Amino acid sequence: MKILRLDRANLFAGILLLGLLAMTARNAVDPDLWWHLRTGEWILQTGHVPHNDPFSFTRAGSAWVSHEWLSEVIFYGIWRHSGAAGLIIFSALVTTAGFILLYLRCPAKPAGAAVAVAIGALAAAPAWGVRPQMFTFALASLMLWLLERGEQRPWVLLWIPPLFLLWLNLHAGFALGPALLLAWAIGLGWEVASGQTSWREARPYLCRILLVLVACMALVPLNPSGSQLYRYPLDVLRSAGMRSFIVEWLPPDFHQLLYAPVLLIWLGLLVALAGKRSRPQARVLAPFILTFAAALDAVRHIPILVLVATPVLAALFSPATPAERATRSSSPQYPLVFRAIVLVLMAIFAVVRWDNLLHRQSQIEAEHFPSQAVEFLSSNLLPRRLFVYYDWGGYAIWKLYPQYQVSLDGRADLYGDDLLHQFQQTWQVRPNWRRNLDLWGVQTILIPPASPLTEALLLDADWRVSYRDSRAVVFLRR
Repeated sequence: MKILRLDRANLFAGILLLGLLAMTARNAVDPDLWWHLRTGEWILQTGHVPHNDPFSFTRAGSAWVSHEWLSEVIFYGIWRHSGAAGLIIFSALVTTAGFILLYLRCPAKPAGAAVAVAIGALAAAPAWGVRPQMFTFALASLMLWLLERGEQRPWVLLWIPPLFLLWLNLHAGFALGPALLLAWAIGLGWEVASGQTSWREARPYLCRILLVLVACMALVPLNPSGSQLYRYPLDVLRSAGMRSFIVEWLPPDFHQLLYAPVLLIWLGLLVALAGKRSRPQARVLAPFILTFAAALDAVRHIPILVLVATPVLAALFSPATPAERATRSSSPQYPLVFRAIVLVLMAIFAVVRWDNLLHRQSQIEAEHFPSQAVEFLSSNLLPRRLFVYYDWGGYAIWKLYPQYQVSLDGRADLYGDDLLHQFQQTWQVRPNWRRNLDLWGVQTILIPPASPLTEALLLDADWRVSYRDSRAVVFLRR
């Protein structure tokens, strides 16, 4: 019977693994990917991490906190050896690893945990892609796994500081690490204060968590930007320009079907909180409150909410009584041949999904970015100050630097609120839009055909169309 149960568990785990490998794969079309690749190439060519911006003319030479430098080196190394295909597969593997660790933390394995993780994966889907944020998702998942096991196995907590050192050189999402540790410690204190856990039982675990937290905070300066990384995440969170300009920093719009799984998770959590059997401990409830507020504030925080909320959701599928557990354990087992066929079909589905993404990469890239217009700019020596549509800035850096320097790209933290506001003025043809172009000395513009700025420039005698296709227009100052 134990072997049969193990086989059944392996069946669900295998289906989940292969399904996640297929679901988390995305084409390499994130607008920021391209300047990440160029930065990784720059680091490998020069041998050091940039501290000043080399890619734009609006912020040329200005201080730049390159907090994702290690991710960029990894991405460029993969691109150089295996192109977009390698990046697509690598990102799917990293994301799936985060979900498998989440599955291991869930009760009600295998079926209930697999269902809960699948719902969580759908909720986090808007954040998937070839982007450094996937490292934050996987490392946060690993840290929570270590944190839970650290109560019974204290030595496991010793892995958190070196993990955190890697994390803080991969992505600024490392700030989630200390935040989750602190929330966990507060939850433990809450349990002691409410009488749920005795002080004698909680004290050693709580002290170890606080020591790990102090160690992690002491490691923050061990990065190329030094102590600047203490305040960098706070500066990003306070940036009004980023919050009004970048979609993933906006609150989730629940009128869109895309966010229906998030609502389903919240509904399940309300049921869990209302019941006695599945109600989470305070050590879980405190991080949940933190991530719940963060997810309401910005879409990009939903994956971290999923890491905290999914085990609570999975607890709802746990059998309540010994009779239910006996019923589930005695449920019919599928024949070995059937299990093998299911796994083979899931593996074929994952391979076909990957193959489809890899073959369509060039087509999808051409649909998202002005590839032909960029080829025109590359083969014609036009004035190098290039005003470019925000989502195309990184692509222009990857394809056209150093021949051209861009006005703006996805590094919103570098450009600041004032410049983002000026770009919006110009893009939307608000008062002073011409003054901004004159102030920046712009003589070449690359923008989509259907935009307010395109219509204005077509009527402006100072500008002429140098190139045009269905994706982009290149304007040149007369």
